[in-house]
Order: sequence, then C-alpha cells, then structure tokens
Amino acid sequence: MLRQNFRHVCVSALGLMSLMSLPSHAQLSDYERSKPSEVWTPVPPEVATPDNKAPSDAIILFDGSNLDAWKSNSDGPAPWKIVKGKMVIAPGTGDLHTKASFCDVQLHIEWKTLAKITDEKGHQLDGQDRSNSGIYFQERYELQVLDSYHNPTYVNGQAGSIYKEASPLVNASRGPGQWQSYDVIYSAPKFDASGKLIKSGRITVLQNGVLVQNNTEITGPTSWIGHPPYVAHGCAPLELQDHGHAVEFKNIWIRNLE
Repeated sequence: MLRQNFRHVCVSALGLMSLMSLPSHAQLSDYERSKPSEVWTPVPPEVATPDNKAPSDAIILFDGSNLDAWKSNSDGPAPWKIVKGKMVIAPGTGDLHTKASFCDVQLHIEWKTLAKITDEKGHQLDGQDRSNSGIYFQERYELQVLDSYHNPTYVNGQAGSIYKEASPLVNASRGPGQWQSYDVIYSAPKFDASGKLIKSGRITVLQNGVLVQNNTEITGPTSWIGHPPYVAHGCAPLELQDHGHAVEFKNIWIRNLE
C-alpha cells in the first residue's frame, strides 16, 4: 500500500511540473498575443490609382473621345455633343442613359455650369433656371446639378441636394463657368421577392472635395411634385438630365461596389 501511494504522489508531482512548464498568457510575447486577431484572407484585389486618372477597375463612361457608353431616351445613339473633349447637353434632345445598368456604385463626375447668367434679352437668370441638370442613379434618384453660387432657391433643390428630398450640408458651389466635381458612394435600395422594400437606398456625396451628403437615406424616387413611394426594381442605367441648359460634363467613371 505504501509503494502504491508513493507512485501516485510521484505521478501527481510530474503532472504538476508539466503544467507549470506550459507558457501562461502573461508569458507570451506581445507579438504572439497579437496573432489570433490577425485576418489574412480573403486578400483584397489590387487597384491601381494613377494621378488624375480613373482607378484601374473603373468603367470609363466618358473620357472626351466618344459617347459610346451612352444612349438616348429611345435607346438610339446619344444625341448630345462633344466639344473640345467635353460632353455638352444639346438642349431639347432628351436625357442620356448609360447602356450598362448599375446597382451599388462609386461615381466620379465633373460638370460645369454656364459662365453667362443672363438670357438672350439680358435678364438675369436665377433659381432653377440657372444651368439646371441632374444625375439620376438607377434612372430614379436625382443628385441635383445647378449653378448655386450666390443663387437663392429652395435648398432641397440646389446643387448637392437629393432633389426635393435632402438639402446639402453646406453650399460648396464654385462660380459660374468653373468646373466642379461630385464623388459619390451610392447604395441601391433592396427589395424582397414579393417586391417589398427591405432596405432604403443611401448616398454619400462630396462636392469639390467637401462632404454635402453623409450616408443620406433616400426615401423614394425623385419627383417634382409630391413624394412617391418606392416601387421594386433592379439594377438600371445612370441617367444625365437634359433640363434645357447646355451644361458640360467630363471625366466620368464608375466602379461597381457589389
């Protein structure tokens, strides 16, 4: 009996010594302690970002050379003009639509309002009559284009607004005839199989590098009168509005975010 007890004590002692030999959490180096929180996969794809050019994975919608990415309201050739590498609205010819359809996107677009702010009779143009246009995401949700430099109008209709829905945080507009830019992150609304809205659209906009819409909720399609509800839809073209003014555009590119 004594021999068996002695053997049990020896085994227990060896077990205790083994446990004591294992490194405790406090004994691990900071490097070893940091490893469990590291994520190595999946590896993000590489995107080249050359100076003053579109990212390497962007879809070029207009680079000054042609209107091949665009079509008319009736699905015919794009009726607007190219003048010295700039896309110019031909008033009265109708909106332009991309041939491709999009859902969630990043968009870069540059635009210029008219330098002249008077009509043919010399009367000053103001409000919504000064270089009006718009950018429609999925042909439904409008980001307003307007000369809003010292040009009072309803604030949910000035440049940087989601037209008739969300006023911009600030007025970042440059003067008439100057080039301006929009950089946009747009998340499309989502619908279930029955057509019920399950997630509203959202939009973030920087105008000339200044935040004017911060993850703003879009509550329905753009309308001049009233606030219509969402109607289920899928991906759709980007649309540029012909509002009767010869607004110019250049350097348009888009990235799919899905």
